[in-house]
Amino acid sequence: MKNTKTELRYFTIADWKEEEAYLRRRHQEGWRFERVSLPGIYHFVRCTPEDVVYQLDYNPEGLSDREGYLQLFRDCGWEHLQDLVGYSYFRKPAAAMQGGEEEIFGDDASRREMFRRVLRHRLPPLILLFFVAVLPNFFLFAQEPVIRLLFGLLGVVYLVLFFRFLLCWRRLRGD
Repeated sequence: MKNTKTELRYFTIADWKEEEAYLRRRHQEGWRFERVSLPGIYHFVRCTPEDVVYQLDYNPEGLSDREGYLQLFRDCGWEHLQDLVGYSYFRKPAAAMQGGEEEIFGDDASRREMFRRVLRHRLPPLILLFFVAVLPNFFLFAQEPVIRLLFGLLGVVYLVLFFRFLLCWRRLRGD
């Protein structure tokens, strides 16, 4: 029986809760998360099934004082696993949680602040890419139906992801 496995799974920037649930479910099934090598490529090692909570924080600024940032989480019992494109991955056994479900975000305000950091760092490049690469090509290759269809579909994907991100933002704000 193999002791390691790799899975391909894609989560958008607004899907961090789903990613946390995915990692927790894999651990409960006996696959401990080791690392994600590229966005979407998850590596696991066989383990004894256990309920372990995984949490993500997006805080590229926190990495300027990396030791202080990580010590804050260690003091609360969280194990730091890795950093990838601004996200930090943490885990903690559910049995070690204080009062059931514990989160690295103590309140809604800190969760909103994390989402603001994601919005500030991730959304402008996506919007710029859309207006510089996708939209002009849609009009430039209007005579080529296959290319136009391709860029049209890419535009629809961008719009869906953008509105999904905004809905997630509104949900966090409580609108």
